[in-house]
Amino acid sequence: MSTMSLRRDHELIEKVIKSMDTTIKLLEASKQIPKSILLPVIDFSKNFTDVCHHSKEEKSLFPALERSGMPTQMGLIAMMLMEHEITREISKKMEESTKIYFEKGITSNPISNLREYVEHVTEHLWKENNRLFMMAEARLQHVAKQVDAELNQIEKTKLFQIGKTREEYEKIAEEYNKKIIQIS
Repeated sequence: MSTMSLRRDHELIEKVIKSMDTTIKLLEASKQIPKSILLPVIDFSKNFTDVCHHSKEEKSLFPALERSGMPTQMGLIAMMLMEHEITREISKKMEESTKIYFEKGITSNPISNLREYVEHVTEHLWKENNRLFMMAEARLQHVAKQVDAELNQIEKTKLFQIGKTREEYEKIAEEYNKKIIQIS
């Protein structure tokens, strides 16, 4: 399957999203969330979700779909590209509001930014899992091995460039879940 690597990413992102939802509830209940929990989540959102995962889609999957005849200037791919940009913007807002949270203790913006991120990314992943990836698997059967190889190479390269490994991000997701549960 040409989307196996991307689906694995989605599972990891969904794990972080679930813990982000718990973080929102804790912030709303005036619980303090330490830097050691929130900063890795910001890193995950910026670097794993955007730099690594979105790059895999934008540099491999979408071009392969375009070569198979799927339009990129309109339709599903155009929508996904637009939503990637929205994800980047929300992630920047999360990072900025988190800095203010740690400096001044103001929780309103981190709560709204985290909520916006959770809602947006949840909807986005659903569209990819249930529409885009199904189309990709049907259209790219003849080049699935090539797409898989490209996706794996892009992941390896992007993570190397930021000095991280997939295992480190898997550990961040797992530890975030454990630590956030301990606070609640």
